[in-house]
Amino acid sequence: MWTAADGPGLEHLRLSLDPMGAVADGAVVGVEAGRPFRVRYGLRCDAAWRTREVRVEALEVDGGVVALLGDGSGRWTDGRGEALPELDGCLDVDISATPLTNTLPIRRLRLRPGEAAELAVAYVAVPGLRVEAVRQRYSCLQAGPDGGRYLYESLPYSALPDGFVAELPVDADGLVVDYPGLFRRVWAG
Repeated sequence: MWTAADGPGLEHLRLSLDPMGAVADGAVVGVEAGRPFRVRYGLRCDAAWRTREVRVEALEVDGGVVALLGDGSGRWTDGRGEALPELDGCLDVDISATPLTNTLPIRRLRLRPGEAAELAVAYVAVPGLRVEAVRQRYSCLQAGPDGGRYLYESLPYSALPDGFVAELPVDADGLVVDYPGLFRRVWAG
């Protein structure tokens, strides 16, 4: 479970790992721009931590749904099977309301200290459920059997023209422990 660092909010995550990959099911309640929101998300990754399926549902009366299917090599379709060429090249997804999605590239890339990678991700903005491809960079600062630290950089794009940088401590499973200014883990079971 994570709590929002800058206001009311809570996330509950159930993460299942097996030799075929990872399956996550989460629910988030929070406040964005002075308005409360509720979302539920699910995602599935293959054994190499490539995102294969994502579903984000706004749990409001007028809420919407984002459903994405990935082929594991950077091609995406929507829930109706329509190609989404604007997401070509994205292997990962980043759902703005959860630090879980930082775990996906951390686990997939397996960077060693001093290594960095720039990547394209399918970014899902919550609560509006806008989807776009954005560029991000992960740099491994420290890694060990108990976890590590990564420098996360969201490179400038339309909704964030100045970009964003945060240092993320993670546990042995690559799950974010503290996301300065955004999320703080309050329970790991």
